[in-house]
Amino acid sequence: MARGKLRIYLGAAPGVGKTYAMLSEAHRRLERGTDCVVAFVEHHDRPRTEVLLHGLEQVPRRQIAYRDGFFTEMDIDAVLARRPQVALVDELAHTNVPGSRNTKRWQDAEELLAAGIDVISTVNIQHLESLGDVVESITGVRQRETVPDEVVRRADQIELVDMSPEALRRRMAHGNIYRPDKVDAALSHYFRPGNLTALRELALLWVADRVDEYLNEYRSEHRVSAIWGSRERIVVGLTGGPEGRTLIRRAVRLAEKGAGGEVMAVYVARSDGFTAASPKELALQRTLVEDLGGTFHQVIGDDIPAALLDFARGVNATQIVLGVSRRRSWQYVFGPGVGATVARESGPDLDVHLITHGEAGKGRGLPAARGARLGRSRVVAGWLVGVLGPVLVTLLLTGPLPDVGLANDMLLILALTVAAALLGGLVPALVSAVVGSVLLNWYFTPPVHTLTIADPENIVAIAIFVGVAASVASVVGLAARRTHLAARLRAESEILSFLAGNVLRGETSLEALLERVRETFGMESAALLERSGETAPWTCAGSVGPRPAEVPEDADVDVPVGDTMALSLRGRVLPAADRRVLAAFAAQAAVVLDRRRLQQEADRAKELAEGNRIRTALLAAVSHDLRTPLAGIKASVSSLRSDDVEWSEQDRAELLEAIEEGADRLDHLVGNLLDMSRLQTGTVSALIRETDLDEVVPMALVGVPEDSVELDIPETLPMVHVDRGLLERAVANVVENAVKYSPPGGKVVVSASALADRVEVRVVDRGPGVPDEAKDRIFEPFQRYGDAPRGVGVGLGLAVARGFAEAIGGSLDAEDTPGGGLTMVLTVPTAPGRQAPEPAAAGR
Repeated sequence: MARGKLRIYLGAAPGVGKTYAMLSEAHRRLERGTDCVVAFVEHHDRPRTEVLLHGLEQVPRRQIAYRDGFFTEMDIDAVLARRPQVALVDELAHTNVPGSRNTKRWQDAEELLAAGIDVISTVNIQHLESLGDVVESITGVRQRETVPDEVVRRADQIELVDMSPEALRRRMAHGNIYRPDKVDAALSHYFRPGNLTALRELALLWVADRVDEYLNEYRSEHRVSAIWGSRERIVVGLTGGPEGRTLIRRAVRLAEKGAGGEVMAVYVARSDGFTAASPKELALQRTLVEDLGGTFHQVIGDDIPAALLDFARGVNATQIVLGVSRRRSWQYVFGPGVGATVARESGPDLDVHLITHGEAGKGRGLPAARGARLGRSRVVAGWLVGVLGPVLVTLLLTGPLPDVGLANDMLLILALTVAAALLGGLVPALVSAVVGSVLLNWYFTPPVHTLTIADPENIVAIAIFVGVAASVASVVGLAARRTHLAARLRAESEILSFLAGNVLRGETSLEALLERVRETFGMESAALLERSGETAPWTCAGSVGPRPAEVPEDADVDVPVGDTMALSLRGRVLPAADRRVLAAFAAQAAVVLDRRRLQQEADRAKELAEGNRIRTALLAAVSHDLRTPLAGIKASVSSLRSDDVEWSEQDRAELLEAIEEGADRLDHLVGNLLDMSRLQTGTVSALIRETDLDEVVPMALVGVPEDSVELDIPETLPMVHVDRGLLERAVANVVENAVKYSPPGGKVVVSASALADRVEVRVVDRGPGVPDEAKDRIFEPFQRYGDAPRGVGVGLGLAVARGFAEAIGGSLDAEDTPGGGLTMVLTVPTAPGRQAPEPAAAGR
């Protein structure tokens, strides 16, 4: 029996129209005569979805008793008995009620597919098992219902049902997804624009990868070797030289010009393991390409152009980025080079970019910046060629080979001496010259087997031989030393350039600079020490690595910076040649330290300026806002004490009420001023403990008119970990501010909900609202937005509320209320081990 085919409608979030699309497809198939039934579809009271169920045969569901109620699930036996051609199974990640045959609905779908029935299903991107952690970090909700990625990947067809976040939120606001009483909470939590945008991107990328897999499978099955440019894939050919970083950045810029561009850096290593690439440079380039969103690959191949082209065609690349050759002009006699060969052999389906760089034409032999040598293997080969080579040639010439004459004997041994110089440098070549001259004298110069030379011409010949051998060895040794010196100077110049750039840009922290020193010179630890005077004790301004030196005398390397500062390194003793660069590092460290202290001084000056501003605003507030209630109290008291007027009981009650209102207003203003002062001086101390939110919020509403606030605090909320008094004051200030700006007759809604490891208290008003550019400004001290009348406060309520929220480990932010108004979101942490369960609404 052939296995059925699975088609999945994938969405970024609930409500994008997956079930609607599935039911529309079912109607299309019915019109074509396909036997199609509804195995399980939940319309969630959405009218348009419910209408589409009309006209479709629905298999009766199975009722399952669980705890104190009955629940319905898909009746897998009834569907198998009905045996349709196509079965609609909604919500593939759904968890079945205990007592069902299978734990998950996707397992039910697998039974139908195994029986040869085609299945059409739906799933949201957040229900894929591999994306659980990512979705939780975005939305704060841990998905309990998941489906293995492999189940979805095995689907014969995957169709993305897409909708922009703005359109989805409009559908939500119009009541097309959830009931009206859940709309505000959903828009403020799971259906935030940022959440929906991130989930949409996840869905698009996941589907794009799946489409890419389908394309690769098709190309493999049909043996398509030509490149199909369905997506810009750029291969960067690396040699291990420093120009690789330039090529990677250029390739990334090329990829950014096309949607969905992908960068793959590849290094071709020889099969024999010999390479001139710097492992450190390759590691840096790997890090760079991965940081820029690309991937790094290493392949084996002796023919570099062929290996590059094979790799590019294997990954369906559209472009290859190579650097202009580093070879010198005369080296082109050995061949056209990798870039020219790749460009010639690429064909019409691959674009090849040759990028110029600073290393072009400088030669390929780029040694390491520190300790450049010929290498152990070359030195050993030089000794073998220089010592054993002349011995073997002598044995051959005195044995089976015929006599070729003294001149040819000298040339053969001289060739070995030159080879020893080229391989091993000066010392093996000199030893080879001595060994060769002795062998020539003993075996080939008459009289043989003695060190005596009878013919003066032979003396001159051997002397010339020794001179030529020594000269060649000296030239090779000098070249090696100059190469080493050039590499060292280049490394120093790069380091000095790095330091100069940091000085100009003001970058690099002290610890990062010390870490650069430690890595550059291979030290165990690095520390910057300072003292206030020549006789004062040393203190550590910054250090990296284990066991940093506490005084300069304890360090292996000590570089003074003036009389009061020193850069101290531990690990090994450095040569004197390194001290010049080290002195530059030390000077830069001193500059970084001074810059950090200047920044601290600037921050303190900013704090003082802020304090002066607050004091100026306080004087203005005292001069007006505080005097207003005092003036009212004084006028009422003076009227009551007047003997000229006979006050009625009603008049006396009104005057006493005015005195009480003025005193309450004055107490509120003074309380906020004192709270702001405590926050500014950092003297607020929070007593954190577990607290029930439904015990704190009602207490904060004391003093607020009862008919102006609607309270919705579920009893099922987890306990919060806060200071009860500070939380109460924060909520009170926020609610009073919302009531102040609410329209006449309007009510402020105070609700709370749990989300992952936090609880949100939302204070919703229907007032005029606040534009986005002013939402942060309303939390500054002495700020009152809009046309707030004078005398109703000094603009400290929200500043104090945010300060108290941050003091207890929470936050206070402003959002727009759907339909108009402002919503204050007060977020506080839940008590450890009391996280809230996942909201049921987010799973559908």
